[in-house]
Amino acid sequence: MQVNAGFERRQTRQIMVGNVAVGGGAPITIQSMTTTKTADVDGTLQQIYALAAAGADIVRCTCNEIEAAEGLAKIVPRSPVPIVADIHHQYKMALAALEAGVHCLRLNPGNIKRPEHIRAVASAARERSVPIRIGVNGGSLHPDLYAKYGGRVTAEAMVESAMDELRYFDDVGFDQVKISVKASSVPLMIEAYRQLSEATDHPLHLGVTEAGPPPAGLIKSTAGIATLLAEGIGDTIRYSLTADPVQEARAGRTLLEAMGLRERKNVDLIACPSCGRAEIDVYAVAEAAQAALADKQLPLQVAVMGCVVNGPGEARDADIGIAAGNKRGHLFVKGQNVAVVPEDEMVDALVEWAEYIHAHGTEAALARVDLEKAAREADKDRDRLLADQGADANDDGTRVDLIRRWR
Repeated sequence: MQVNAGFERRQTRQIMVGNVAVGGGAPITIQSMTTTKTADVDGTLQQIYALAAAGADIVRCTCNEIEAAEGLAKIVPRSPVPIVADIHHQYKMALAALEAGVHCLRLNPGNIKRPEHIRAVASAARERSVPIRIGVNGGSLHPDLYAKYGGRVTAEAMVESAMDELRYFDDVGFDQVKISVKASSVPLMIEAYRQLSEATDHPLHLGVTEAGPPPAGLIKSTAGIATLLAEGIGDTIRYSLTADPVQEARAGRTLLEAMGLRERKNVDLIACPSCGRAEIDVYAVAEAAQAALADKQLPLQVAVMGCVVNGPGEARDADIGIAAGNKRGHLFVKGQNVAVVPEDEMVDALVEWAEYIHAHGTEAALARVDLEKAAREADKDRDRLLADQGADANDDGTRVDLIRRWR
């Protein structure tokens, strides 16, 4: 389901990758790539299923040898999501992948250089109604383009590479195309996609190539992809991380949900940054809650707050949350205190209540408890904490008084 995120999306053509629509106003899709040998059918399928469970809508597999193409013939009919064959250098592998029944091809213009080979692949794809992604990579441009642009990678060079490839497709009447212009430099990637979005209305696949391992790779990918999505550019995305590809799918899903571009599928965990008033290790509890809820598929906002003074109020819009106070955890639903549990049971209680809310709804959750009693218990701990630490646990009131001297 597409949700209204407040971003005006660029209008593009629509293509179908198997049964998944890309472009033309369809929900932005999440992609990743297997790291197994494609000839290892069972191992590759296992990874594909893991990626699909983590949120991937489309999965790419390498097709660099005949054995890989033969593996694809067995993988495609058993895959839960459409399969893209990744082709480099050998155009015959693209033809073999089409025979295997893949749902899409990815061609790198910098690697398949002979126009007649490109046209042959496009013709075969046209006959089967299989789309192709023109996957330009800043690290593998055609030598002529490097020379033309002063021996360096520029946004203009990447866009020109994509448009040159597109013309070969036009020669044979093939237009089921999506395009990417990836670079490892975030500013370069952003500029290339901005220029490409002005040059064509084909759907665009976003990504920062060779982003590296987390957390830096996550930051770089998010900086590039989110910037463009906020500008309405992009129809499908991939995080290219040096990590388990399942992390790529999860990151893509999290980004789209955070931006309101995909309907929430799993928990959105919010937590306070901790302060002098916190009575628990907020970081540890938040991490434990995140791990406990990671695979629950609960589309709820869950809050972990360090104290009962401001916690429930600051996270009043969360579906379910917990705040620590006096060695106890205070559970709250939509800002209303509902229960008090021992500190070592906080995460388990949070999970149990989240599952109940998902199954029965907020009103049913509130109806199962004595709200007045829960509120009285919370007030006791709140009053004790204020008495012990004061209303200004971080002493920012003193700073405010000093600042006001300069009025």
